[in-house]
Amino acid sequence: MVFAVSEGRVLAVEKPTYQAPTALRINDDLTQDYAEVYRKQPEVRTVVDFLARNIAQLSLHTFRRVSDTDRQRLRDHPVAQLLGHPNSFTTPYEQMRSLVADRGIYDFGVWLKTLEQGRDALIRIPPTMIRLDEKDENWLRPSRFIVKGSRGETAIDASNFVYFHGYNPEDSRQGLSPIETLRRALSEAWAAGQMREQILRNGARTSGYLTRPVSATAWSDEARTRFKQGWRNQYQGASATEAGGTPVLEDGMTFVPASQTAEELQYVEARKLTREEVAAAYHIPPPMVGLLDHATFGNIEEQHKMLYQDTLGPWLTEIQQRIGLDLLPAFGDSEGIYVEFNMQEKLRGSFEEQAAQLQTSVGAPFMTRNEARSRANLPSIPGGDALIVPLNVLEGGQASPTDSAPDGQASYLRIPWKMALPFARTKARPPAQYQAKAAEVLRKFFARQEQTIKSALGAKADADWWNESRWNDELSAALYAVSTLITTEVARKQLEDLGIDPDEYDVDRTLAYLVAASKSNASSINAATKQQIEAALDGEDDPVDAVGHVFDVAKDARADQGGLTLVTAMSAFASVEAVTQVAGPGGATKTWQVTSTNPRSSHARLDGETVPLDDVFSNGAKWPGDTSALDVDEVAGCTCDVVIQIG
Repeated sequence: MVFAVSEGRVLAVEKPTYQAPTALRINDDLTQDYAEVYRKQPEVRTVVDFLARNIAQLSLHTFRRVSDTDRQRLRDHPVAQLLGHPNSFTTPYEQMRSLVADRGIYDFGVWLKTLEQGRDALIRIPPTMIRLDEKDENWLRPSRFIVKGSRGETAIDASNFVYFHGYNPEDSRQGLSPIETLRRALSEAWAAGQMREQILRNGARTSGYLTRPVSATAWSDEARTRFKQGWRNQYQGASATEAGGTPVLEDGMTFVPASQTAEELQYVEARKLTREEVAAAYHIPPPMVGLLDHATFGNIEEQHKMLYQDTLGPWLTEIQQRIGLDLLPAFGDSEGIYVEFNMQEKLRGSFEEQAAQLQTSVGAPFMTRNEARSRANLPSIPGGDALIVPLNVLEGGQASPTDSAPDGQASYLRIPWKMALPFARTKARPPAQYQAKAAEVLRKFFARQEQTIKSALGAKADADWWNESRWNDELSAALYAVSTLITTEVARKQLEDLGIDPDEYDVDRTLAYLVAASKSNASSINAATKQQIEAALDGEDDPVDAVGHVFDVAKDARADQGGLTLVTAMSAFASVEAVTQVAGPGGATKTWQVTSTNPRSSHARLDGETVPLDDVFSNGAKWPGDTSALDVDEVAGCTCDVVIQIG
C-alpha cells in the first residue's frame, strides 16, 4: 500500500499488498497465523462470520441530541454521509462486516481517514499490514502506526485512524485475539483432524494385526521384509490393488481386528465441543451457531432477543463510542452529535404486537391512513395524512380504541344519525360492469397461465410445468385489486342509501381481510386448475392439446362463474362491514336473501334467516360467499344477498 502524506493528513492510498500477520502456534511442529486459523478452522469462521454478518446488517444512524427526551435524525451531516458511503469501492455493509471480522480474528481493526477525489473517505487497513511503532514511548495510547505497503513501511500519525481494539492485560494500546485464548482447543481439534486425514489417506481400512502360530517355521529377515512389503502394496495405502478385499493368509496366520469406530472415537461430540468452546469465547448462545441439541422454539426466540441485548450489545456500544471519539471530532459540527445502531430493526416484534404496544402507550391511534396504506404498497389518498382519533378515545377516557366499554357495552360509537333512523333496511350490489371486470381479470390470468404451461410441456413432456407460488401470488394480487374496487363501491352505496356520508367508510380497515381472502380464493382456483390439468394429461398423447381444452373451459365458464362468486362474496362483506364501521353491531341484524330461481337446497333453507349483525348464520357463514366458513361447492356461482336492517 502506498500513502501520500502531507502535514499529517493522508491524501491518497494505493492498492494494498499482503504481509504475514502475527502467528498462532498450533503445536510444536506447526505455526498458523490468525488468518490461516480463520481459513482452516470451520468453528472459528462460523462464529466470526455470525458476528460480522449480524452486526453489519444493522443500520448506523446519526442523531443530534436536542434534549433529554428529544433527538433529531441527521441524514445530511458529514458523518452520516461518510458512514453511508465510506469510499468508492466499499459498501457500508462491507465496511462494517470487515471491521467486526478483524476484531473477531485479531481483536483490532482500523479505518484510515483520508481523501478520495476531494471528499472524505474511510478505508479499512487489513490488520496484516499495520502494527504499533516499537519506538513509540507513549504507553497509554498509540502515537503512530507503521503501515507496510508495496514500497516499504510508512509511519502515520494515529490521529489519521479510527482505531478499534479489545482488552490486553499486558498492553492497553492493543487487544488480545480470542484465537490465542482458544489455542489449546484449536490445537486439539487440528491434531484430531490431521489424524483422521492420515487414516483416510491410508485407505481408512479395518485396522488390526496379524499373528503367526508358534509352530510356524521361523522367518528370515528377508522373508519377513518381503511379506510386509507385499501386504502393504496389496491391501494398504492409497494405491493398494486389493484394498478392502479379503486377504489370503499363509502359515496358519490369523487377522485380529483392532479398530475404533467414529462413534467410539466420539467424532461428532468432539466437533460439537470445539464449536461450543469457540462460541463461548465469543459469548454467543450455542443455538445461534447451529448447536440445537437443547433448543426449542421458545428458548431460541428468547435467545434471539438476548443476542442483540447481551451478545451484540457490547460490540455495538464499543463501535458507537469509538466512532464518537475518533471520527466525530474531525468535523466542526459535532456538539451533541452521536451515532447509534438501529437495533429496533431486529428486536421489534410483529406489526400486531408493535401496534398494540404503541397504541396502549399513547392512548390513541398512532398512524395516519396514508402511513398505513404505504405499508400495503398502496398510493396515498387525499386527506389521508390527518390522524383520526375515534370519539370514544378521549383524554381521561379509554386508553385505546380496542378497550372494551363499561358494563359489557360494545366499544363502537353510537352516532347521532342512528337516532334519526329508527328503522332502515338496505342491501347493495355493485354495478354490472364490476362482475364483468372480475370475470375479465380471471380470463386474462387463465390465458397467461395457459401460455406458460403449454410452453413448458411443449419443450419437454415431463417438465416441471406447475409453479404454485408464482400462480398464487399473481392471482391473489389481481383478485385483491378488483376486490378493493368492489367493496369500496358497495360500502359507499350502502351508506349513501342510509343517508350517511360515504366518506365515513374506511377502506384501510378492510385491507387485511381482503389480502387474506384474495390469497384463499387464489389458492382454491389454482388448486382446481392443477387438478383438472393432471386429469387431462393422464393417458393423453398430446399434452399441449389436453391442456388447451382445460383452459378453453377456464377462460369461458369458470371465469364467468368465478367473477359472479367474487362479486357475491365481496358485496355481502362490504354491506356488513360498512354498517359495522359507522354504527357497530348493536341493534342491527342481517338477513340471508335468495335471489336465484333455482337455488341450492342448503341456500333455500337459509332464505329469510335473520341473525344479529355480528353473529353467523346457521351454516356458519357471516354472509353469502364467506370462503372462511363455506367450502368451494357452497360459494361457487352463488348469487344470494344479505339485507341489513337497523332498528
